Amino acid sequence: MRVMVMIKATKNTEAGTLPTEQLVSDMTRFNEALVQAGVMLGGDGLKPTKFGKRVRLVGDKRLVIDGPFAETKEVVAGYWVWQVKSMEEAVEWVRRCPHPMPGEDTEIEIRPFYEVEDFGAEFTPELRAKEAELRVEIERQQSSR
Repeated sequence: MRVMVMIKATKNTEAGTLPTEQLVSDMTRFNEALVQAGVMLGGDGLKPTKFGKRVRLVGDKRLVIDGPFAETKEVVAGYWVWQVKSMEEAVEWVRRCPHPMPGEDTEIEIRPFYEVEDFGAEFTPELRAKEAELRVEIERQQSSR
């Protein structure tokens, strides 16, 4: 199963406080362990919301909202995409994670991705084929960059 692991923002991440050399080193070792175990598919840290935008869809209108956004507890500061055998395995990996925001309470949220089989008959063979084509095109574009 694929999961997204989201590190929630804190006051320090929203202030743009960068990690220490020690934390970068610890996280690099953790990421190396994830890669060597075949778990990590991707991941990155995100800049504070003052650099971001939100687009609110209201009927046919699209309203653009400039950051920063007030509720840091609802903001993602970084993420991983992992391939794991179970939610329990994902939790075990998170338990091994270095504390990403030393000195601050931090939440890490784990959420499974929808997989093709979750959609049932509504995801017709034609739609599945189109989705497979799109994934191949995405991989082709990424490899050509």
